[in-house]
Amino acid sequence: MTGTFLRVPTAALLPTYRAALERGWTPDNVRGEAANRETLARIAEDPAGFVALTDNRQGGGPLVTLPDGSQVPRVPSLQRWIWDAADEGPGGFVGLINLRWNHGHAPLPPYVLGHVGYSLVPWQRQRGHGTRALGLLLPVARELGMGFIDLTTDPENLPSQKVITANGGVAMGAFSKGAAYGHSDGLRFRIELG
Repeated sequence: MTGTFLRVPTAALLPTYRAALERGWTPDNVRGEAANRETLARIAEDPAGFVALTDNRQGGGPLVTLPDGSQVPRVPSLQRWIWDAADEGPGGFVGLINLRWNHGHAPLPPYVLGHVGYSLVPWQRQRGHGTRALGLLLPVARELGMGFIDLTTDPENLPSQKVITANGGVAMGAFSKGAAYGHSDGLRFRIELG
């Protein structure tokens, strides 16, 4: 496995993030290209605001657009950008990983499918970065006082399921993602942090 580390997003790193978007990668596994266009527009309009939103521990800010077009409140979250330790320059950008929670660690609203989401650029996949990035995020969740994290994946997404189970994830069962996600099927996993 290649060395992996997490970086706090900064304005200095933003051109690398933007270049990955322009190359066709999308951090939104559900909305794809539409989300990319919106993200690139937000970066162009307010780069500092975009970076600031990557550490949004109080929640709030711009509404989140779901796959059905509905908009919902943003929950508290933080984002880290994943990097390959073999190339700390722009070529080493691997993707991102998000941690989301609710105030007081109340259950997540139904439109937030899990506490963690991640997306890797296609040219850095199958190198162990996702597994390592999730492992590096677990101490952050513990520091925030979380006792567990729930993650979801599509039933056919075997690589993501391997990332989760390699980090101690236990399958909790199948579920329907709800109307906003077209009632598509999902699998829920839990990683205990205690």
